[in-house]
Order: sequence, then structure tokens, then C-alpha cells
Amino acid sequence: MRFSNEEVRDLLKAWIAISIAFAILLKGPDFIIRVMVAGLTVGLGFLIHELSHKMFAQKYHCWAEFRSNDFMLVLAILMAFLGFIFVAPGAVVLAGHRIDYRRNGIISAAGPASSLILAILFLPLDIFGSGLMQMIGNYGYLINAWLGLFNLIPAWNFDGKKILNWSKAFYTILVVIALVLVFGRGLVG
Repeated sequence: MRFSNEEVRDLLKAWIAISIAFAILLKGPDFIIRVMVAGLTVGLGFLIHELSHKMFAQKYHCWAEFRSNDFMLVLAILMAFLGFIFVAPGAVVLAGHRIDYRRNGIISAAGPASSLILAILFLPLDIFGSGLMQMIGNYGYLINAWLGLFNLIPAWNFDGKKILNWSKAFYTILVVIALVLVFGRGLVG
């Protein structure tokens, strides 16, 4: 993958802001530990989600770079102080003559799919871990499962709308997996 200095700056800025916002909401140890836990779980989830879009876009020879939305990053931190959060840190911007419904759908599916895979990878820590490791596993599992489901909303500029325009079958598979992960957690462990 190729990165510009502006993209690296925007990715780091969004990762830090997201980590701070979610650390404000987290219950548990001191703030620095909460920032580290949020950075590892939410921040890493954000980064992998966005880089998955970028990787597939570049596979199709598209120009693709993440651009942060600074207003939304500040808003996320301020909202966290009110006890809730809505994060729209930015997006991978695409350009290229080869972006049709199929490719756009695959590029869009890469983000939520990576979030769901990451949730599954955090699950063993949630089930078998203890103390801080279980906190990381639980938070990593829950936030990435929700991130995957949230991005599958089939409206506006969410990934779900682009995936649904490309393949109803693949969209349905992702939604079912996301729903099982989000709402079926009580059945595991």
C-alpha cells in the first residue's frame, strides 16, 4: 500500500481522537490505561477497517486515501463527555475509472468484513482472559462487532448501501454474521 504524508497524519489523528473518545466512555482503570485499551480495540478496529477499503481499492488500481473529518473527531470527543458517542472519523476517498458497482461493493465490503473478523479474533480473550486481557477482549469484540453491523446500514454513504447495490446475497451474509456476533454473544462462553 502507498501512503501520503497527509494520509498518515489523518490516520494518526483519527486513531488518537477515537481512542480518547472511547476512553472517556470506558469504565475501569485510570484514564491512560483506558486510552491504551481503546487504542488497541477501537483504534485498531478503525485502522484495519479503513485500510481494508484502501487495500482492495488499490488492488483495483484506484487511487485511495483516508481523509479525516476533523469536525466529527472533535464532536465525538465532546459527545463522549455526555455519555454517548457517534464516530464518523472520515473515509477512504477513491478515484479511478474502474470503479463500477461490483468493485465498489467489494471495496465497501472489505471494511465491515474486517471489523467482523477482528471481533472474532478478540473473542477468545473475552472468553478465556482475565483482568485487563479480558477487558481488551470484551471491548475489542463488542466494539468491532458493532462497527461491522453499523457500517452495514444500507443508507446514505454507509458501506451497506454500496454492498447491497452490488450483491444482495453477500450483503445478507454479512448482516447475518454481524447480527449473530452482536446479539448472539450471550450464547458463547
